[in-house]
Amino acid sequence: MTKPLEFWFEFASTYSYPAAMQVEAACAARGVPLVWKPFLLGPVFGAQGMTDSPFNLYPVKGAYMWRDMERICAAAALPLHKPSTFPRGSMLAARICAAHADADWIGDFVRAVYSANFAEDLDIGAADVIGPVLQALGQEAATIIDSAGTPEAKQALRALTDDAIARGIFGAPSFTVGTELFWGHDRMDMALTEAAGGD
Repeated sequence: MTKPLEFWFEFASTYSYPAAMQVEAACAARGVPLVWKPFLLGPVFGAQGMTDSPFNLYPVKGAYMWRDMERICAAAALPLHKPSTFPRGSMLAARICAAHADADWIGDFVRAVYSANFAEDLDIGAADVIGPVLQALGQEAATIIDSAGTPEAKQALRALTDDAIARGIFGAPSFTVGTELFWGHDRMDMALTEAAGGD
């Protein structure tokens, strides 16, 4: 029996970029329902005693990651421009996504934000970047951006982040199918198989 696949992502996460660009189409091809789960890695890392991305804490790991991203993006025909700031603040985009996770435009929004960060090196924490993204999707940008500052939007993102920690999520991207956790872009197909009931 098919189960929903929950996609846990952070807009500043490198490996979440190719996953986010592929996951909706991959789910559709397998007949698997997709649930978008934005969260913040900062509190997740903090719960593990870290003060920064492990790719910054361990330069040799960071160097490998950027080369790996070049290979992954080339194989997927995805443009990659190393962000001038890493990790880049993404609170605004994350709150919008948390507050509108069920909107029919959210997949396009997620992909556009990732492209802005990792293909165009734009500041996705800035309203003047997110506004045009929303407008291009036919949305009322000012209204949605304003709503991201409400207590409800803040709580929605906080609750998702708390849930991620409670469920043992320690990095992004992650995928959950029921109680099964899969970590990493390279585990997406395994998660899809689990969600599709082994098919």
